[in-house]
Amino acid sequence: MLVLVAPGQGAQTPGFLTPWLELPGAADRVAAWSDAIGLDLAHYGTQADADAIRDTSVAQPLLVAAGILSASALGAIADIAPGAVAGHSVGEITAASFAGVLDDTAALTLVRKRGLAMADAAAITETGMSALLGGDPEVSVAHLEKLGLTPANVNGAGQIVAAGTLEQLAVLNDDKPEGVRKVVPLKVAGAFHTHHMAPAVDALAKAAADLTPADPTVTYVSNKDGRAVATGAEVLERLVGQVANPVRWDLCMETFKELGATALIEVSPGGTLVGLAKRALPGVKTLALKTPDDLDAARELIAEHGA
Repeated sequence: MLVLVAPGQGAQTPGFLTPWLELPGAADRVAAWSDAIGLDLAHYGTQADADAIRDTSVAQPLLVAAGILSASALGAIADIAPGAVAGHSVGEITAASFAGVLDDTAALTLVRKRGLAMADAAAITETGMSALLGGDPEVSVAHLEKLGLTPANVNGAGQIVAAGTLEQLAVLNDDKPEGVRKVVPLKVAGAFHTHHMAPAVDALAKAAADLTPADPTVTYVSNKDGRAVATGAEVLERLVGQVANPVRWDLCMETFKELGATALIEVSPGGTLVGLAKRALPGVKTLALKTPDDLDAARELIAEHGA
């Protein structure tokens, strides 16, 4: 059984969209999306520097566009035949497109509004996120709460992401939980999936009210609790709430295991979720779709493990 997953913010790197735009029809497709959302995706994906694409309002639509574009290079979702789809944080909107809950333009429109709303919320207080490598999850979570930080991403495979003010994160850097080897600041511009994002929830709810979601055509696994969600209305409701709620990627991977996953493909700019899967899902074949050079290997995996 094949799982198709989409990465979250922080996975972007300068120029990562360049090789994908060389595929037939890709540049025209991205240009149409850019016109629809008022953001030059091709520029940011090919020419902008790391600081420019770190901007939340830019990074999020860029990631969703890249995910949709790279997956479609493999064929229609019916041809890819995943047994389940999921995305980490903003990648959930990419996954909603895969599952047919939102069409491509609706997904890009929603993520553009999400990025702008979260950027506005992040501007209220100087906040950020840092990954904790190693340690016992229960010990780490208790320590974070003692410091006033939120375990915003519980990623499994020994990784938790803390979020809060820059002052709180500075204290964490000097006062790590027992067993944690390293604290790594992430390339994000705010404390996402925490109470700091509450203003963005209201803005996103208004944007979602204009959409008409369809029910998923493939099993859609939610970040909220790792549960498969059956209706488009509930997927959309969860997409709104998740900007201020923790990401439970650990529970998503538990669901992949329960569903009988044998292979996992992470769409562009892949790598992060494959790394987690290699540690948490032993025996599951993985592939990160980083450039079009990976398409042939991905097609082989699909032929072997697709439904």
